[in-house]
Amino acid sequence: MADDQEKTEEPTAKKIDDARKEGNVPKSQDASGVVTLFIAILTLLLLFPFMSHHMITLVKYYFSLIGMDLDRALMIDIALVTIKEFLLIIMPLAVAVAIAGVIAALSQFGFLFTTKAIVPDLKKIDPIKGTKNLVSLKKLIEGVKITFKSFTTLGVGFVFFFYFILELPTVALFGLGDQLDWLKEKAIIIAFVMLFIIFVFAIIDVIIVRKQYFDNLKMSKQEVKDEMKNMEGDPLVKSKIKQKQMEISRQRMMADIPDADVVITNPTHYAVAVKYDEGKSHAPIVIAKGVDHIAQQIKKIARENNVHIVQNPPLARSLYSEVDINQNIPEALFGAVAEVLAYVYKMNKK
Repeated sequence: MADDQEKTEEPTAKKIDDARKEGNVPKSQDASGVVTLFIAILTLLLLFPFMSHHMITLVKYYFSLIGMDLDRALMIDIALVTIKEFLLIIMPLAVAVAIAGVIAALSQFGFLFTTKAIVPDLKKIDPIKGTKNLVSLKKLIEGVKITFKSFTTLGVGFVFFFYFILELPTVALFGLGDQLDWLKEKAIIIAFVMLFIIFVFAIIDVIIVRKQYFDNLKMSKQEVKDEMKNMEGDPLVKSKIKQKQMEISRQRMMADIPDADVVITNPTHYAVAVKYDEGKSHAPIVIAKGVDHIAQQIKKIARENNVHIVQNPPLARSLYSEVDINQNIPEALFGAVAEVLAYVYKMNKK
């Protein structure tokens, strides 16, 4: 009983689907962060000329205001120009970051729309539970992980920065344009080195998050059984339904035996009732069949209703194994069945 309660079974597809509907999906914050950071840096590099142009435009505009009287109209103009230029500088980066967030989510768990996360839940504002979450072991481990990742990333970045500082005496001899190009080149190197370190941590985090996610969804053997019952129905109930259906089918079969032309037997184990209605079918049909106890019942009903019983073991076995109830006799057995029917018709003087 204890083994049934241990969560040792992998989650079923239904269990995963139900968790997904609840908004419970494997999501790595590190993976989302590295995708967002990468696209943000790429956007800055690609749009830097555009953004710097608007920054210079804004600075020139401010310098053009020197000496002008500050009135209400000018203040409104300053506000409008400032908002416009800031939007032109910030919006491309903001849109890129938003798209990066969507891409990061889709790459981890695909498209998902659920309102479960925004449904009010009083348990989420429980101060006692909130306090426990703040001082939980899980939060402590997360804090240690974040600290380790931050110090590692910054440490590697600082090493590169330190080696670049050693080049400053030489760079001081460059012209201003060359110095800016050197600064841009080294900034890009440091940014991508740190981004690579974050990427490595993100890959590890994705593996850990997905393992923890599927471990949390693991099921006990009893839960798997209960789910199967809910999806397919209780096996015991299904068995009883099938048994009842077989009983009804058997009763109908037995009710058709009095209309048979002949019952062909083994003589002890097999019994097959055959009927030929020239107006309805081009060939004789099997209307009942059975072995052992059922065969004895078929023969008993046949005797009670004056249906001829003919012993032909090979034919009885062939009809039982090859022909279903209410199915025509196959052509290969036409001759043998015709001989039996001819004999019966002769006995009945048909």
